Amino acid sequence: MRVGQGYDIHPLAPGRPLVLAGVTVPHDAGLQGDSDADVALHAVMDALLGAVGAGDLGSRFPKERVAPGVSSAFLTRAVMGEVRSRGLHVVNVDVTIIAEAPRLIGYRDAMLQSLAALLETEAVSVKFKTGDGLGVVGRQEGVAALAVVLLDGELDSVKRPPVP
Repeated sequence: MRVGQGYDIHPLAPGRPLVLAGVTVPHDAGLQGDSDADVALHAVMDALLGAVGAGDLGSRFPKERVAPGVSSAFLTRAVMGEVRSRGLHVVNVDVTIIAEAPRLIGYRDAMLQSLAALLETEAVSVKFKTGDGLGVVGRQEGVAALAVVLLDGELDSVKRPPVP
């Protein structure tokens, strides 16, 4: 079994869609980034890449190799291909999205469905927290996410990087 954890944060910017866990959420601002800036999927991808020892999202998909506005769902499918190629599968994933606004509870089911489809497991959890008025999230300047994944499979098939 392999465990990975991920974190991401992006600033809010007017005129962009707000995409979280692969779901577009109506709001007056979206997240700024080179892709659709879906912090939930970015945290999940970092967790997946960490669990297989394949670096992080920035090293796997550098800015110069990513088409502007690319869907994070598209990138997640690519990362899942790497997970499968190493003989592993997702046992479960737990995601926490931290946003002061908008209220996200009404989008939980859609996010759960999106994550289940992308990660090929029904064992998904999505939780929502606020910044309680503190920091970048609390001032509604950005949105953050945390993710933990558990992978299982034949450990012998995991390609480990060489030890320096």
